[in-house]
Amino acid sequence: MKRMHTALALLVLAASATAQVKNPVAAALKDTLPGRQKNTVAAVEAMPADKFSYKPSADQMTFGHLVAHMIESNNSFCSAASAVPAPKVEEAKETDAKDKLVAALKASFDFCGNALAKMDDSKLGEMTEGHGQQFSRARFALILAGSWADHYAEAAMYLRLNGILPPTAKK
Repeated sequence: MKRMHTALALLVLAASATAQVKNPVAAALKDTLPGRQKNTVAAVEAMPADKFSYKPSADQMTFGHLVAHMIESNNSFCSAASAVPAPKVEEAKETDAKDKLVAALKASFDFCGNALAKMDDSKLGEMTEGHGQQFSRARFALILAGSWADHYAEAAMYLRLNGILPPTAKK
């Protein structure tokens, strides 16, 4: 009896693993979002408020600018990839207080979650405007995924330069 349950469980797992996903790009982004959101928000929360004006060199942006950039990127890239209008929000500024930037960052990730839930892969070939150029929604989906990784890596670097261990480096 136990073997039969084990075999049935393996059959169900195999069937679900080979099932077609209706919107594979949207599904992949939705699956990636929670981890990126958790780590990025935790990295921003880990930086002390007095270090939001920190920049590693004269040519680099401040940490606060990086966070404001993350917020704008989430709202615009998630909108462009999903064909869902970006939220009407007050523009985040690098000089905004840490609490305000963290809240806006969380809201931008929440918007991404809602937008990606409505994303339809059949629209990925549509062209749309973004950052002064025409790109396909597919390209914006790729830009979005890359920006999540880049933004966390940048935040982690700023943390390490200030003697703070990034969230993914903690046990």
